[in-house]
Amino acid sequence: MALRMSTLFLRTLRDDPAEAEVASHRLLVRAGYIRRAAPGIYTWLPLGLKVLSRVERIVREEMDAIGGQEVHFPALLPREPYEATGRWDEYGDGVFRLKDRKEADYLLAPTHEEMFTLLVKEHYSSYKDLPVYLYQIQTKYRDEARPRAGLLRGREFVMKDSYSFTVDDQGLQEAYDAHRAAYLRIFERLGLEVVPVQATAGAMGGSRSEEFLHPSPIGEDTYVESPGGYRANVEAVTSVAPDPLSEEAMAALPAAEVKDTPVSTTIAALVDVANDLAPREDGPWTAADTLKCVVLTAVLDGDERRQFVVAVPGDRDVDLKRLEASVGEALGVHGEPTVEAATEADLKRHPSLVKGYIGPGEGPDGRKVLGAEDSVSGLTFLVDPRIAAGTTWITGANADQKHVFGLVAGRDFTWDGVVESTVVREGDASPDGTGALTTRRGIEMGHIFQLGRKYAEALDLKVLDQNGKQVVVTMGSYGIGVTRSVAAIAETHHDEKGLVWPRAVAPADVHVVVAAKGADAFAYAEQLTARLEEAGHTVLLDDRTKVSPGVKFKDFELIGIPTAVVVGRGLTEGLLELKDRATGETREVSVDEVVAAVSAVVAADPEA
Repeated sequence: MALRMSTLFLRTLRDDPAEAEVASHRLLVRAGYIRRAAPGIYTWLPLGLKVLSRVERIVREEMDAIGGQEVHFPALLPREPYEATGRWDEYGDGVFRLKDRKEADYLLAPTHEEMFTLLVKEHYSSYKDLPVYLYQIQTKYRDEARPRAGLLRGREFVMKDSYSFTVDDQGLQEAYDAHRAAYLRIFERLGLEVVPVQATAGAMGGSRSEEFLHPSPIGEDTYVESPGGYRANVEAVTSVAPDPLSEEAMAALPAAEVKDTPVSTTIAALVDVANDLAPREDGPWTAADTLKCVVLTAVLDGDERRQFVVAVPGDRDVDLKRLEASVGEALGVHGEPTVEAATEADLKRHPSLVKGYIGPGEGPDGRKVLGAEDSVSGLTFLVDPRIAAGTTWITGANADQKHVFGLVAGRDFTWDGVVESTVVREGDASPDGTGALTTRRGIEMGHIFQLGRKYAEALDLKVLDQNGKQVVVTMGSYGIGVTRSVAAIAETHHDEKGLVWPRAVAPADVHVVVAAKGADAFAYAEQLTARLEEAGHTVLLDDRTKVSPGVKFKDFELIGIPTAVVVGRGLTEGLLELKDRATGETREVSVDEVVAAVSAVVAADPEA
């Protein structure tokens, strides 16, 4: 059944919505695909649902092709499964929690690992039942602190999440590879360029993890590329560290020396003082020769605030997001704690720290100041990978207006752990040794994880193997943002006039525009619409009688259906116009050939 503009629930807008920050948000609202219901929450209108359903169809086809089976879970879930895996607390403020009339705890699901695991546990008990791939396309909820960019960062969104259940790691690798290939096919069919990059597992846990990022200047993710093909989200980049020196080589280095360094609480001031006090023959001291010890606070469950210190080269800034991805294990806590700069109140809890002159060596009383086990402060002391054994530094001497020169890592001080903690910069050395890294921005479209046995162990999901022995099932998790895909496609496929949908996801194949006056033109447009539908095409017919051709053409350009047939004044001579929305090209076709011409255009697109 054709969509008719005269009855379609649609109102296009000429002005941009005030809250719209990006092109996709602006155009999806103006063209009548979505409407804002609340911050980060949107109503889908008829045209929007057409596009959304086409995206879902492509996802389903590719998931079914690798043997996936679709299920559907509720969005309202009980507390107990999430408490069993520790994620009830790990999610913090990021989830919507509520109580029923009996004071039982529930949440609006941000993801469904626990429920999938329990479902398989209920049904399967033997290796003969595996492998199995289950997936759903369902609405998720996350309490975003700052929802923005329309559908790209919302509080309610549709996601495809799938899970593989296998007997062992080999099965997991096969499932992971199958999903990875399916994802690449999905994004190709959607007309979205994506770059698979190494990623961190985060709160999901597990081992190997990859994100599928759509390169875009508005993307919230930053990733790096090397000349040799290394690609990683900045949170997962492995810093290139200098080779460590042997104990003999370190012992041969000059002894460290404490010097008076007045008014040098900043790295810039310290560098100036160092060049005045101890100029070098091989060039001036720079910030890269200094070591700064940054006091940070990890906010843990129950709002517990735990201070720790990270040492980084003085020319580097701490990246809190990168640090959050790696510091949990170093601190001995689950998940990704929130990390923030230590406040004055936090610092007062550790009077042995001399602000502006903190260092990893001994204090004036000869006792070590930093380190969880044997220091005065008891603070966990972590270092950037560049702080390798044998590297030499200028750093605080743990006394007011004093710094130590020539302090040797691994000889004069030790640490409790090594963490990736600094901002990744354009031009940094690539871990694969092929040259310098370049940075790009991207929108996260999908994420796949080798979960391993974390959730299966927590929820006791086991099967009998070939030897009759119970083994823990191995799991993988694979997500795609479905509503986010609609936004990303709109973000990429538009021009100054409006949306330009790829045919695979457009709300219709052809837009029939009646531009001529008179009943004959409208009657013919109805006949043409019927013929196009008989040929297997979906049609949007602009049959409005009291709207000018100019307005109709503007709506065609705004709505973005890839092909239009214009019923204009040429109809009296048996001619119509065929318009290409992407290129703007127009050509005349006869009334006898128009259906064949449209069919040829549609057939030329393999994803039609």
